[in-house]
Amino acid sequence: MNMIEAINSALDTMLDRDPDVVILGEDVGYFGGVFRATAGLQEKHGKTRVFDSPISENGIIGVAVGMGAYGLRPVPEIQFADYIYPGLDQIVSEAARIRYRSVGQFIAPMTIRSPYGGGIFGGQTHSQSPESLFTHMSGVKTVIPSTPYDAKGLLIAAIECDDPVVFFEPKRIYNGPFDGHYDRPVQPWAKHPASDVPKDYYRIELGKANIVRVGEAVTVLAYGTMVHVALAVVEELGIDAEVIDLRSLVPLDIEAIETSVRKTGRCMIVHEATRTSGFGAELSALVQERCFYHLEAPVIRVTGFDTPYPHSLEWAYFPGPIRIKTALEKILKD
Repeated sequence: MNMIEAINSALDTMLDRDPDVVILGEDVGYFGGVFRATAGLQEKHGKTRVFDSPISENGIIGVAVGMGAYGLRPVPEIQFADYIYPGLDQIVSEAARIRYRSVGQFIAPMTIRSPYGGGIFGGQTHSQSPESLFTHMSGVKTVIPSTPYDAKGLLIAAIECDDPVVFFEPKRIYNGPFDGHYDRPVQPWAKHPASDVPKDYYRIELGKANIVRVGEAVTVLAYGTMVHVALAVVEELGIDAEVIDLRSLVPLDIEAIETSVRKTGRCMIVHEATRTSGFGAELSALVQERCFYHLEAPVIRVTGFDTPYPHSLEWAYFPGPIRIKTALEKILKD
């Protein structure tokens, strides 16, 4: 399976297992989603389980909050992460707080799926990475997979969670991984070990990072698309780096991070979002607080630029191989 197929399989599995699971959003029904993640689900499960909504992100998320409070497990789709902002108040003021405001009488067991990041030359209206906004909200979990196997297992765990989860899906790797060089074709997932996705039910616990490469010289923290880019550079340079795919930003597997950095003494953080107030800043602070006396060099970040997302210069905006290579060489010399 590629990531789209894995996500579709997760949704299909949960619709089969739990009659309270419903899917709603723009074009998710008859059309099967703009990226085809919900293809065939309405035909199989019916229009009361998988249905289209008006073009109103505020309405989509607000309705999902009410569904969750009523006892359902809604999975609303926001067509692009860039469009989630009209529904932000519903997430912040309602979904994130309903458990606390009601003293546990009501919950919001909803999973907000949304394609995010670059990969389609969508520019500033179809390519943003707003994950740090949601990691700042108490009461909301934030998950970003990097492989089809993780996408299915994490999505199932998110749907089963009694708290609201924002589930961002990296568009660049929807159909396959790549070798870290953006001018080369996407490689088919069939040649990638992470494409071995069981058809049946399984789940991956939220808050558990995945050490995708063991090493001793430097710890590289990444998630989503950037896991593949970082791995490509590390392999190309032959650096003895430990690469950790965070998978879940909130809850965060700080124990795995701390154990790795204490071992390597160096830490590099890679993410696609803009640098200022990006999630890398939080990671850097946590590493400094917990591993200061083990660090042999300053924590370094390789991120997107503090500019609006460009259409034609998307690959230059991405933290690509050249920038990551330069950062690795620098941190290993310090």
